Amino acid sequence: MIHSPLRSLHFNPKPSPFLNPNPHKPFFKGGLRSPRRWIQSMSLVCASKPLIKDGVLRINGKEALKSVPDNVVVSKPVDGSAFLGAVSDEKSSRHVFKLGVLEDHRLLCLFRFKIWWMIPRMGNSGSDIPVETQMLLLESREDMENRNGATDYILFLPVLDGPFRSSLQGNSLNELEFCTESGDPSVQASQFYESVFVSCGSDPFKLVSESMKKLKEYKGTFSLRADKLMPGMLDWFGWCTWDAFYTEVSPRGIEDGLKSLSAGGTPAKFLIIDDGWQDITNDFQKEGEPYIEGSQFGARLVSIKENSKFRGSRNGFKDFTTMIKNTYELKYVYAWHALMGHWGGLEPDAPGTKKYNPKLLYPTQSPGNLTNSRDLSMDDGMQIYGVGMIDPEKIFEFYDDLHSYLASQNVDGVKVDVQNILETIAAGYGGRVSLTQWFHQNLERSITKNFQDNSIICCMGQSTDSIYSSKTSAVTRASDDYMPRNESSQTLHVAAVAFNSIFLGEVMVPDWDMFYSCHYAAEFHAVARALGGCGVYISDKPGEHDFSLLKKLVLPNGSVLRAKYPGRPTRDCLFNDPVMDGKSLLKIWNMNSFTGVIGIFNCQGAGAWPCMDSSGNANSSEKTLTGLVRPGDIEFLEDIAGKDRTGDSAVYKFSAGSLSRLHKNGTVAVSLKVLECEVFTISPIKRYNSSIEFAPIGLIKMFNSGGAVEAIDSRDDNSSIQLSITGRGSGLFGAFSSTKPKSCKLDSKEQEFSFNDEDNFLTLMIPSSSCDFSWNLDVSF
Repeated sequence: MIHSPLRSLHFNPKPSPFLNPNPHKPFFKGGLRSPRRWIQSMSLVCASKPLIKDGVLRINGKEALKSVPDNVVVSKPVDGSAFLGAVSDEKSSRHVFKLGVLEDHRLLCLFRFKIWWMIPRMGNSGSDIPVETQMLLLESREDMENRNGATDYILFLPVLDGPFRSSLQGNSLNELEFCTESGDPSVQASQFYESVFVSCGSDPFKLVSESMKKLKEYKGTFSLRADKLMPGMLDWFGWCTWDAFYTEVSPRGIEDGLKSLSAGGTPAKFLIIDDGWQDITNDFQKEGEPYIEGSQFGARLVSIKENSKFRGSRNGFKDFTTMIKNTYELKYVYAWHALMGHWGGLEPDAPGTKKYNPKLLYPTQSPGNLTNSRDLSMDDGMQIYGVGMIDPEKIFEFYDDLHSYLASQNVDGVKVDVQNILETIAAGYGGRVSLTQWFHQNLERSITKNFQDNSIICCMGQSTDSIYSSKTSAVTRASDDYMPRNESSQTLHVAAVAFNSIFLGEVMVPDWDMFYSCHYAAEFHAVARALGGCGVYISDKPGEHDFSLLKKLVLPNGSVLRAKYPGRPTRDCLFNDPVMDGKSLLKIWNMNSFTGVIGIFNCQGAGAWPCMDSSGNANSSEKTLTGLVRPGDIEFLEDIAGKDRTGDSAVYKFSAGSLSRLHKNGTVAVSLKVLECEVFTISPIKRYNSSIEFAPIGLIKMFNSGGAVEAIDSRDDNSSIQLSITGRGSGLFGAFSSTKPKSCKLDSKEQEFSFNDEDNFLTLMIPSSSCDFSWNLDVSF
């Protein structure tokens, strides 16, 4: 049975004063004889009027659900939000409750289409909501009918309720349901009071952000991205070995790749040594026998040390990592491992792993996972060959041993994969929530102890078990794998990460995964990563690089111009399907210190979402689609415009190298074929005196041009005005200027410049000798 440390994790850190202090005992006598009367009385205690009246659930006066069943519970209604739950007359480890009918709302779902991964789904009613939905955003129906007014949005977030984890789903009657499950037959309950958080607001991005803040305070099981320490590798260009070598990675191959990237002028400053370096055994792949697909996931770890390929000289792994750091000026080396050590866990009888008491278990997936797409690694791998599960009492010892060894070998951090495995092996260990919280607590404790800089990338952990258990981990993969040979997945990858970032980006920095720079969709992926606010890393084979593309992402010193926030779809894209509706383009927005950046992508026709009928989508690949980009697409742009704003913005179109002036609601039309994209830098124009208007664009040969501008100061002595611009990186600098400057000085030295009177485009060269780390440009008028 469960060990005592896991028992202690069955808690609600901040129980409601209005709720039963013991959630597994009946709150009111008589079972379910009069739940509606009890619900209404509790609502009247908590708010001036009940949220459910005549069977209709309203949030901030906006109808969310109708025909709400009598056993639905509302608690903590305050400031346009509340928790929903339900009660049953039977205890079970898994319940499905109806919440009410949902019709005639434009909606966006984020759901797990596989056990590991999440994608979006758009629709109009409850029947469009897939099983395993983890976020549901609605456009208020009343506002849909009144297009002249402001729009309100309603957000449903299924959450962790003690040892139970909830998800949403719809049925053929357009009823919204929530499923709550513990993952352990011995952990049962009949009453659930805080299973789904619902809130309402006029700004969809602030609504998600404020809701996650409230959840963090109420639940106490996770922390927000904004409060976490960011790993330093995020700001440096990287290279991952996976698609370059897969498990055949070797020291020689790694050195070849680092050498070729450095020689081309885009040196990698962080390296991920992916799967293939560990000491493993696999009894299911016999030499000389036919290969069995899926058997690779039966491999198990036999020691925490490197395999013979990396053992090398007397000091083994350390000699190699030290050499490549010194030779190629690497700042960070990360090593891959699975949450349970390897795909198949630990080998139970190996001398190097016996101390962790591994036990061979066979994963069991929940009915929700079995409803959507199946996964090879689980169905044909771990469920067949088993997983050597580490004893929960030994999990910190294992992580500490592994991470302290890697740190002693000059490794700086880890990528930890296969995280959702815990939900499938939680029976007998207190359930999926408790087991996940225990493992994450000890994983993060080991990271903090052994590595500086919060150096962990989480992966295959897109279940809310993991998301709502993240206290310190700051980076997580936000998509299924980048698959260079799968033509239908290229557009899906970009669209999925952008939509997933609406939710995931509140808890962690969404990681967009690696990509090939020599690939027919390379620019599509590169632009997306320039907008993503994420780490930028490739997985090119040694010598196979497109340096002309990479230099639009990477500065000569190996750093990148990372935007401030997770890149997310613009507000007018939230409820349109950019992959399969045949007409919608995808726009992704982000911010820098003084500029906004927006990319527009044609994702139509190249592929179809999993779990959907793709008929009628084939011909959209032949279409050219046109969309509109406006400064107002960028949320919070007014925040950086400041008091001196004119109301207009300078808009720089990357592909054309052109500059225009637009009002906030002005538009630029963009026409794109499938897998084409465009990127715009949008800089609010400020008035510095009665005659000078100015807006920096940045390094105009970089996709995220404005990321190069870090500070602007002005000085006006009545006879002249001087703008002092601090930035980094080298290359062609551009800005909008209403007047031709008298002079430009770079680091106090006079600099030649060009000025176009027709579009007010000021340009000058920032030479690499000025140092990529920092420069100061004085523009005098």
